[in-house]
Amino acid sequence: MGRAMRSTPPPQTYRVKSFGCQMNVYDGERMGELLNAQGLTPAAEGAAADLVVLNTCHIREKAAEKVYSDIGRIVKDASLEGGAAPLIAVAGCVAQAEGEEIMARAPAVRMVVGPQAYHRLPEMLARAQAGQRVTDTDMPAETKFDALPRRRRTGATAFLTVQEGCDKFCTYCVVPYTRGAEISRPFSDLVTEAQKLVETGAREITLLGQNVNAWTGEDDKGRAIGLDGLIRALAALPDLARIRYTTSHPNDMSEGLIAAHGEVEKLMPFLHLPVQSGSDRVLRAMNRSHDVAGYLRLLDRVRSVRPDIALSGDFIVGFPGETEAEFAETLALVDAVGYAQCFSFKYSPRPGTPAATMDGQIEAVVMDDRLRRLQDAINRHQHAFNTATLGKRVAVLVERNGRHPGQWLGKSPWLQSVHFEHESAGSEPILGDLVEVEIVQAGPNSLHGVPVAVAA
Repeated sequence: MGRAMRSTPPPQTYRVKSFGCQMNVYDGERMGELLNAQGLTPAAEGAAADLVVLNTCHIREKAAEKVYSDIGRIVKDASLEGGAAPLIAVAGCVAQAEGEEIMARAPAVRMVVGPQAYHRLPEMLARAQAGQRVTDTDMPAETKFDALPRRRRTGATAFLTVQEGCDKFCTYCVVPYTRGAEISRPFSDLVTEAQKLVETGAREITLLGQNVNAWTGEDDKGRAIGLDGLIRALAALPDLARIRYTTSHPNDMSEGLIAAHGEVEKLMPFLHLPVQSGSDRVLRAMNRSHDVAGYLRLLDRVRSVRPDIALSGDFIVGFPGETEAEFAETLALVDAVGYAQCFSFKYSPRPGTPAATMDGQIEAVVMDDRLRRLQDAINRHQHAFNTATLGKRVAVLVERNGRHPGQWLGKSPWLQSVHFEHESAGSEPILGDLVEVEIVQAGPNSLHGVPVAVAA
């Protein structure tokens, strides 16, 4: 729907500011490609943009309030600089959840578009230029991906959304309401997009989904396959060196996907598998549909086919009703698994979710203390995992230049950040090279290596 305002000159430059998960990063890139196709160009670093798209995340506490704060800052900065305020669009999950309320609270906003409707951004932009205020939070039956332009440029690493939405309905989570039901993109579309990404320079592709391992489809021979079948097909692309996927649900870890970790060389030895809590009672209250013992058995099966795999997870502390003893069970699970990386958060009530109205909401000071203790444990295990890499030779995919002359940054197979210097004249690596590096220093968050050879 739209509301009339004064028309504005067509924008020439844009900036997309994405918050939250990797899927938002992917969506932000695709919105940029849509705007490029309309003749707009990205605003230079530090320069004002004619169009600003705030691509929002609704997972954390006060997400909507942060959006309004950003809108106010954009308007204020434009006023201080003596120019007109840019066209402002709010996209993503806050847009989906708040809808018309954003228009009511923030008169500077001209467009509100949900994560399933951003392919209609050019049409909305034309209406906004004509003086309308436009909201589109539909979840249309036709897939937005069919309307997106061809991928034309990428770096050494790239994201590829293969699945969207969630049918799990964890009691704390807004994703089923903001992203909709689980849908899988067609196999042929994904293979084609992956080929285009590789042709434009991608050596590593990360497959994305709210529950990425729930992806299903039919291959080019009409056979039903799961995510493991898609991974095996993409591994056949000659110039693609690495494949990753995130985020997974324990209930969707099929035997085929587990086997792929031991059989597909290009599938990196890294698994992000959120568990959220070490307490079975809390997991039931979260509607997670798995228990701690089953989660540990699953990790054992993965390790049996890929012993060197690095494990990552998500944890929420302070879920309603969580006792100190139940939190201690979470600490025990962290110690039992020995995660290489983890994300941890304080519970934050999301409007409209069942957990928001549960009894036993935990005081902020208690959550702060539990989060600190959990992060201390996570950091200890991450540092231990990094330290175990000392003296090893690992292949590092070069992603960018470092801050110092001659310095390069990239990722190990286990998703560790590695920096190294290369001093040999005439044999400097380029972005996308795989460089064999011997690890000589290990910190809590990164590694330092000495190059041995450019592998490929």
